[in-house]
Amino acid sequence: MSNDSSNTNGKSRGIYLLPNLFTTAGLFSGFYAIVASMNDRFIEAAVAIFIAMVFDGLDGRVARMTNTESDFGAEFDSMADIVSFGMAPALVMYNYALADLGKIGWLAAFIFVAGGALRLARFNTNLGSSDKNFFQGLAIPSAAAIVAGLVWVGAEYGVEGSDMGGFAAVITICAGLLMVTNFRYHSFKDVDWKGKVSFLVILVIVLVFVIVATQPSLVLFSIFFLYALSGPVLTIKNVKKLKLGHVVGDDDEDDADFNDNKETKKEAEKAEKED
Repeated sequence: MSNDSSNTNGKSRGIYLLPNLFTTAGLFSGFYAIVASMNDRFIEAAVAIFIAMVFDGLDGRVARMTNTESDFGAEFDSMADIVSFGMAPALVMYNYALADLGKIGWLAAFIFVAGGALRLARFNTNLGSSDKNFFQGLAIPSAAAIVAGLVWVGAEYGVEGSDMGGFAAVITICAGLLMVTNFRYHSFKDVDWKGKVSFLVILVIVLVFVIVATQPSLVLFSIFFLYALSGPVLTIKNVKKLKLGHVVGDDDEDDADFNDNKETKKEAEKAEKED
């Protein structure tokens, strides 16, 4: 009887190997980051989180390229993300700089984890309705990069975690809260990676890689920190009057107001050109 019911579903119970290998590698990187931080190897821990980001970016692309997307893969990816980009950065930061703060320290770490879990839940439930060109709230890998990047910078430049506990707590809490805000962040999904670009663009890309290679911790932290600031700036710039809903609301009216103002601005620019 069970065989009949399984056959009628028309879905294979097998698991696609290739994309889930990348997801598992990302999960392992996050787990390794936690273990490394417990042994005071904070640079290794921070780097492991950035490596997890690379695997996280690859698994979905590999699944689409090989036509191996599945519901299991999507759920597994979310579970891996909450470990690699939720628990791992929070615990790495806690072991590095927050432990000496007592309750404030572990509360800051928990706010980050909770923000990450809520961010993933909202992302998964809004997949069909959200604007593909923008993220609603700071994406959890970007938030993880800010926290891990700060640890990496501090450890590399010989800063004791206890000396930057207060600043680390503020950064951790802010990163956690930005994930559950209504601020808009560019997703860069509208970039045509297959299209042709000028030689100047290639030169700039090479220059960016060189800069990152010279001071990876400082450059990566700066990039993601500025990206985190771009959300509030972008939102304030594109609404006529900032409301509470633009910051923490999830109502469709708030999203429509944001989009309507963008369309109004585009129409005004078009009218000026015609005149």
